[in-house]
Amino acid sequence: MSAKNTSDMIEEYLKKLLEATAEIEIKRSELAETFDVVPSQINYVIKTRFTLPRGYEVESKRGGGGYIKIVKIKYSNKHVLLQELNEKIPLLLSEKVAKDIVQFLFEEELISYREGNFVLAMLSDSNFDSKDSDAFRSAMLKSFLRRLDREDEI
Repeated sequence: MSAKNTSDMIEEYLKKLLEATAEIEIKRSELAETFDVVPSQINYVIKTRFTLPRGYEVESKRGGGGYIKIVKIKYSNKHVLLQELNEKIPLLLSEKVAKDIVQFLFEEELISYREGNFVLAMLSDSNFDSKDSDAFRSAMLKSFLRRLDREDEI
């Protein structure tokens, strides 16, 4: 077994804190002092190991000592399905394909009829400038799927 490097120890420490509660707020300078590193090393660990694809949301607060808030995302029981669907959405998404995806979400009972209608209204061609509509529609639906995948309340 190899010895853990400082970045690994910082990551482990933060994950232990997150086991007790789904959300932590830490002061960058205090954490750097605890591990006898420069604050930029804390930034490195946060930016590389606490990412959205790994299930974390990070909010950095400048000033007042530089607080960092880390939230562990709890995913829904349909996580794999939603993740795969999200990955298959093209960068340019037509209104018809978007409607098909929303219909699929309804049939899988991931959204209600009413929620589906809200999403369809939001993704309608009439809401976009024609030259960028497919790109915006794709981005919005991907964002919606990521939010739908979370278990926590709004």
